[in-house]
Amino acid sequence: MSVRKLKPITPGQRFRVVNGFDAITTDKPEKSLLAPNKRSGGRNSQGKMTMRYIGGGHKRKYRIIDFKRNKTGIPAEVKSIEYDPNRTAFIALLNYQDGEKRYVIAQNGLQVGQNVLSGSEGVAPEIGNAMPLSQIPLGTIISCVELRPGQGAVMARSAGAFAQLMARDGKFATIKLPSGETRLVLVTCMATIGVVSNSDHQLLVSGKAGRTRWLGRRPRTRPVVMNPVDHPMGGGEGRASGGHPRSRNGIPAKGYRTRSKKNASNKYIVERRKK
Repeated sequence: MSVRKLKPITPGQRFRVVNGFDAITTDKPEKSLLAPNKRSGGRNSQGKMTMRYIGGGHKRKYRIIDFKRNKTGIPAEVKSIEYDPNRTAFIALLNYQDGEKRYVIAQNGLQVGQNVLSGSEGVAPEIGNAMPLSQIPLGTIISCVELRPGQGAVMARSAGAFAQLMARDGKFATIKLPSGETRLVLVTCMATIGVVSNSDHQLLVSGKAGRTRWLGRRPRTRPVVMNPVDHPMGGGEGRASGGHPRSRNGIPAKGYRTRSKKNASNKYIVERRKK
């Protein structure tokens, strides 16, 4: 994992920091695991814009990722580590011994030629292996964690993310999540050993506005410069500060808690995330 700082031969490259892509082993994806990925441009089925500041961007194909890791007991060889335009983490192509191929989220340190395994019987807690929380040693760094058994990984999936298995009590395991929240998860839920790959992603600097357009994001208008009819923070004579920061529909930002007190899953949260 490394980043490169470019020589300032153009204004857009002066501050640009790019990924070294040391871990990437191929630039051609597995065709059988590609699917079309239609862009909405922020429009709904009626053609009306429901999300602002979305549109354009480079065409992408979706890579079908195995988040469930439900092919248990069959060893798989890591064939390649690849770039995925749809996520910040790198992905790994697995070749199972029965001939099937699947993409999974790659962990830091996963090497081409390495064998990985998923399941509860005879699986060692090594990088890239997926196993139930009941079988993982306490204190282990994990990622791609399920919230409900069989649902597939939903937590700690982005570049450099990881959670930690803190304790087990009965049918629940205590996990410290990337947000700082500590919560209970059923021990039958699956998790993958290791930290998600591409942890240098946070060090990248795009260098110019055009790169954001390539990602499909349009210029965003600051609420302070809008009119009162468009946003609660708009209006005023001259350069007005905008008042208390809030969203377009009036919900305060910066510290205001929006989680429902009646939420059924509140009882599983041991400690809230830090402000």
